[in-house]
Amino acid sequence: MQRVLVMGSSGSGKSTFARRLSEMTGIPTVSIDALFWKPGWVASHREEFGRRMTEVTEQPRWIMDGNYTKSAGELRRQLADTVIWFDLPRSTCMAGILTRIAKSYGKVRPEMAEGCPEKIDLEFFRYVWTYRRQQRPVLIEFFEGLRPDQSFVCFTRRAQADAYLGDLARKQNRASIH
Repeated sequence: MQRVLVMGSSGSGKSTFARRLSEMTGIPTVSIDALFWKPGWVASHREEFGRRMTEVTEQPRWIMDGNYTKSAGELRRQLADTVIWFDLPRSTCMAGILTRIAKSYGKVRPEMAEGCPEKIDLEFFRYVWTYRRQQRPVLIEFFEGLRPDQSFVCFTRRAQADAYLGDLARKQNRASIH
């Protein structure tokens, strides 16, 4: 595991998972949101964002948290050795973003760009609410392009992600003993 894509709906827990995986493996985390947003929640220009995505994707090791399949998506899919998909129910993701807002309102989360504090955003709520109908099919199509040599992991519950990290920690502990 050297280049890992962590994908799924906002509020699914992918950023927390990516951060924990990075801590366990020492592989640096890249937040695609932090690359896309500029201070004040200003979106990057498509060309600029595409350049930044390509530069980061060409690095030898990363855990990339986020979707954005149109910006260097083909390159990321080609170079990733592992793809982890959080395919969680709408209710879990909506609860996740509401909890996140309650805990982080007015603060910049670690995976966000400077100058982008957590806020209440009705358009964002709508994005998460309609994710399974509108964005999920885009990701399924994206995953169809994976090669057999790439590892694909799908979580439908957060407990599965926790178990995955627990298994990885046990494997690392056994490896360090031997």
